Amino acid sequence: MRTRTTAATAALLLAVLTACQSSDEPAAGDSKASKLKAPAAAKTSAAPSPTEDETRDFGEVLTFNDSVGDVTVNVTVLSYEQGIKAQSSADQEFNTDGYEWAAVEIKTCITKGTGGTTRYPWTLAYTDGARIEPSSVTYGDFPKPEYPYEATVKAGDCVRGKTVFAVPGNQRPERVLYTPEALPEGAEWKVPKA
Repeated sequence: MRTRTTAATAALLLAVLTACQSSDEPAAGDSKASKLKAPAAAKTSAAPSPTEDETRDFGEVLTFNDSVGDVTVNVTVLSYEQGIKAQSSADQEFNTDGYEWAAVEIKTCITKGTGGTTRYPWTLAYTDGARIEPSSVTYGDFPKPEYPYEATVKAGDCVRGKTVFAVPGNQRPERVLYTPEALPEGAEWKVPKA
């Protein structure tokens, strides 16, 4: 079993993004809109590109530039699976009743610069307002490939894998939320009905 803390991961992500800082960074008084630039291809495309506040379908890619460095990121949710069996159940691991393992498959690509990625900005949102963060534990029989706890990704490279959550077995999340520091408004993908 491997346990990581959110604080350590956040510190590493901040360090990686700070190392990527460029002199093209917007001035302190610039608006949020100037910090989150659309890629050049989206500006010339006839079809409008999605913004960070739209709800997407699985497989629909969000492209954004971080506000710290000169990094362009493409990210999407590929799938959601609930009822995953593992050597230890979610109830056994967290001393709960009626919980089970679920996995979200995520893909992140960097098209410009070098940036960090982690599983911790991902959250499941339910219709009743409940939010569930990724599990801090992992087992060898969790679905593969696993999305990394933290990774540095350079231009032209991607990271794809599954992040596991302990979820109520009698409910299905409504949305998958992505809330990295580079996206103040966050982004979301709707979970299809079972």
